[in-house]
Amino acid sequence: MGKINRLDEHLSNMIAAGEVVERPMGIVKELVENCIDAHAKNVEIQILQGGIDTITIIDDGDGMDAQDATLAFERHATSKLKEVNDLWNIHTMGFRGEALPSIASVSHVLLRTNNGTDSTEVEINYGKLMSAKPCGTPRGTMIEVKNLFQKTPARFKHLKSPQYEFSLISDVVQKFALSHPEIGFNLSHDGRTIFKTRGNGSLLEVLMQIYGRDTAKTAIQLDGSDNDYKISGYAMQPQFNRATKYYMLMYINGRMIRNYHLQKAIMDAYSHYLPKERYPIVVMNMEMDAQLVDVNVHPSKWEIRLSKEKQLEKLVYETISEALKNQLQVPEVKKSELKKEKVEIQEFDFTYEREEPVKKLHDDINDSFVHPQNNPEPIIEDIPLPAPKEIKKEKPVITYPQKSYPTGVRETFVKEKDIKYQTSKKVEPVKEEKKTEPIQKEPITPKPEKKIEEVKELEVIVEPPKQEEVKPVLEPVLAKNPSLPQLQVIGQFHNCYIIAQGEKGLYIIDQHAAQERYHYEIIRKQILEGVKDTQPLLLPITIESSISAVSQVDTINAMLEQLGIHLDVFGNNTFIVRELPVWMKDTEEEAFIRDMIDYFEQDNETGIDKLRKHAIATMACHSSIRFHRTLTMEEMKQVIADLGKCEQPFHCPHGRPTLICLSDNDLIKEFERG
Repeated sequence: MGKINRLDEHLSNMIAAGEVVERPMGIVKELVENCIDAHAKNVEIQILQGGIDTITIIDDGDGMDAQDATLAFERHATSKLKEVNDLWNIHTMGFRGEALPSIASVSHVLLRTNNGTDSTEVEINYGKLMSAKPCGTPRGTMIEVKNLFQKTPARFKHLKSPQYEFSLISDVVQKFALSHPEIGFNLSHDGRTIFKTRGNGSLLEVLMQIYGRDTAKTAIQLDGSDNDYKISGYAMQPQFNRATKYYMLMYINGRMIRNYHLQKAIMDAYSHYLPKERYPIVVMNMEMDAQLVDVNVHPSKWEIRLSKEKQLEKLVYETISEALKNQLQVPEVKKSELKKEKVEIQEFDFTYEREEPVKKLHDDINDSFVHPQNNPEPIIEDIPLPAPKEIKKEKPVITYPQKSYPTGVRETFVKEKDIKYQTSKKVEPVKEEKKTEPIQKEPITPKPEKKIEEVKELEVIVEPPKQEEVKPVLEPVLAKNPSLPQLQVIGQFHNCYIIAQGEKGLYIIDQHAAQERYHYEIIRKQILEGVKDTQPLLLPITIESSISAVSQVDTINAMLEQLGIHLDVFGNNTFIVRELPVWMKDTEEEAFIRDMIDYFEQDNETGIDKLRKHAIATMACHSSIRFHRTLTMEEMKQVIADLGKCEQPFHCPHGRPTLICLSDNDLIKEFERG
C-alpha cells in the first residue's frame, strides 16, 4: 500500500492558514485588503480582546451577490485573476484566493454582504458551511471572525496578550491609512475608538495623527522619478528619529512591503544626519509598471521581487538625499523640555471661631490671594473730609542740617509748589561724637585730598524722548545652504557652545561639531578631487598593532592608499609611516591611523566608501576645536562663517546636530508675555 495520502480540503486549508493566518493581525490585513479591492470609501474595524475573541470588519464597497458570497470561501477562488498572464500584471491587493477559506478553517465566520441587488448571509464554523441565506444589510460587506484557533490549541498557545495582539493590529491599520489616505478608517478596541481618519486624501493629516503635529508640519515632501519608477511621500526631519527600523514604511503601488535593499538606501541617504543606531521616519510610495514587480513570493504578500532593483535603490537614495539637502531645518528646542517652576500661593487659614459676616470676609480675602484675576475693580467713593483747621499764611521754611563746606557758599533756592527750601550760609560741621540725625547711621567726613566744588544752582534737565530701540543688523553670511539662517554672535557658554541670534530666535551652536563639519567637507573635497600631495616625515611614525592586522597589511594599504596613506611593516606587530598627505598637517596623525587600523579589524569587509567616510570624519574630529576651549569673538565669528561655507551645515559627520534654535515664540510663551 502506498504511503502518500491526498489531504482533504479542510486539512489543506488549515495548513494554508498556518502561512496566511499567523495571528489576528494577519486576518485584519487580509480582510482590509479585500475592502480596498472592493473600492470601499470607509472601513470600520471592531476588535474584542485583541482579536482573539472577535474581529469585525465593515465596509461600504461593492459587495457580492449570493453565488459569490459562498464561492469566496472555496480554496483558490478569486475575482482578481482569470488567466496565467494576469499573474504578471496584478493591480489588486489580493489575488491568491486563500485568505477566506484559511480564516474560515480556524474560526467561526459570519459574512453579510449586499451588492445593491442581493443581500446574503453566510455562516461557516471551522471550515463547515452552516447556512447561506438572504438577509437585510446595507450596501457593502460585513465579516465577523470569532473564537480564533479555539479548536487548534497548538496554534492558540502561541498567541500573546490581548494588548500585544491589538498593538500589532493598530500598527497595520495605521500603515493602511498612510498608504490609502483617501479611505476613512475607524479602529476600535473593546468598544472604544482608538484611531480614526477622515479619508479626505491628505497624507499630511494622517501623518499628524500618527506621529504628531511637530513631526508632520516639518515633513519633507518626496518627489522623484525616472523612466520606470515614480516616488512620492514624506521624509521626516532627522531630529525626529526612532531607535528601530520599523518606521521606514515602503509601499509599491499602494501595497505595503518589506525590502532590505530599499531600506538600506533610505538609511544611507540619512547617514550624514543621524547618530549611530538611530533610524529615520519615512513614508514612501513607489509607483511602477505591475510587470516590473512579482508579488507572488510569500502567502502573506509582504515580500516581493523587483526586476530593476538597483535602479530603484539609486532613485530612492538620490530623491531622499536631494530633499534633505534642500529642506533641512535647524532643530528647535521643544517647549515640553522647558520646565516651569510651580509657584504655590499660600492660603490664610483662620482657625478661630467667627461670626458669619466675618467668616465671609476672610473667605473673600483668601480667594483674592489664590485667584487674583477674579478680584473686582476697586470702587472709589468721595468721602467728605472734616474741615481743615486754619493754616497760617506764612510759607513753611524747611531747614536741613548740612555737612561742612568752605566759606563763601551762597544761598540756593528752589521753587516748587510755593514751598521754599533753604540752605543755611552758616553751617556747623558735623561732629563725630554726635549721631543725632536719624537718617545718617555713620558720620560722613569729607576726604581732604579732594577739593569740594561750589554748589551750583539747580538746573532743570529735560531729557529728549527715547527713540525706538534699533535692532542690530545681522552679519551677512553667504551660506551655501539656503536653509542656514544669518547669525550674529552674542558670546560663548561654558566654553562649549556659541550663542548667536538669528531671524527666528536664539541659536546655540556646538563649537566642536560645527568645526568638525567644516573640516569634513574641506578634506572630502580634497580627496575627491584627487589631491594626494604627500610630505616626508622627519621622524617616521611607528604604530603598534596586532599580528592579525600586520598580516593583512596589503588589504589595509589597498584602502588607505586612496587616502594618500601607506603603511610599512616594522617588526611582528608594528607599522611604520614615512610620509603623509599635506592636508593631514592639523591632525593627530598617530591617533588617526590607529583608529583606521582598529576600524578595519572590527569590520574587515567594509567598503572603501564607508572607510573613506569614517576616515574623513575621524580626521575632521581630530583637527577641530575641542570642548571647554575659550574662544575670542573673532574665533566665534570664524566658526559661524566656516559653517556657512558647508553644503550641509546642520549635522556633524557623525550625525549630531551642529546647532539648535530656541524660537522667539517659545521665549515669549515661557516669559508669559504673549
